[in-house]
Amino acid sequence: MTGSNPTDRGKLGSKIHLICDRNGLPLSLGISGANMHDSQDLEPLVRGVPPIRSRRGPRCRKPAKLHADKGYDYDHLRRWLRERGIRHRIARKGVESSQRLGRHRWVVERTVSWLAGCRRLHRRYERKAEHFLAFVGIAATLIGYRRLNTLLMA
Repeated sequence: MTGSNPTDRGKLGSKIHLICDRNGLPLSLGISGANMHDSQDLEPLVRGVPPIRSRRGPRCRKPAKLHADKGYDYDHLRRWLRERGIRHRIARKGVESSQRLGRHRWVVERTVSWLAGCRRLHRRYERKAEHFLAFVGIAATLIGYRRLNTLLMA
């Protein structure tokens, strides 16, 4: 799960992909090589969202709304989300500026920066993708614990 990074002189690297809720809690995680396009990881991430228990009605297995940047602007992804009943707000390439999506996108960027704060994830030391994904999961669990702890203390 490494690939030559097109923006960093061809060095090998990995990308962390995530779906988070509106508070920044990671719901679904994934990794890929740095040379893989982001749009290839949207379907596994959406499928990886766990069922959310609700006090009213059945468990919710899908997000109600999805905000994404221009890297996910493809008709087949929009169609795939529409078939599953997920409302999407994906910025269009060459049409919309990234500023309009910034109101919602900053939550994801903040969560990515929380993950980058873990030194183990800053540079990939693991050879196996499963080990690296496990450390990403541990970091996401720590983020959830810290958020829960601050909510309980307030």
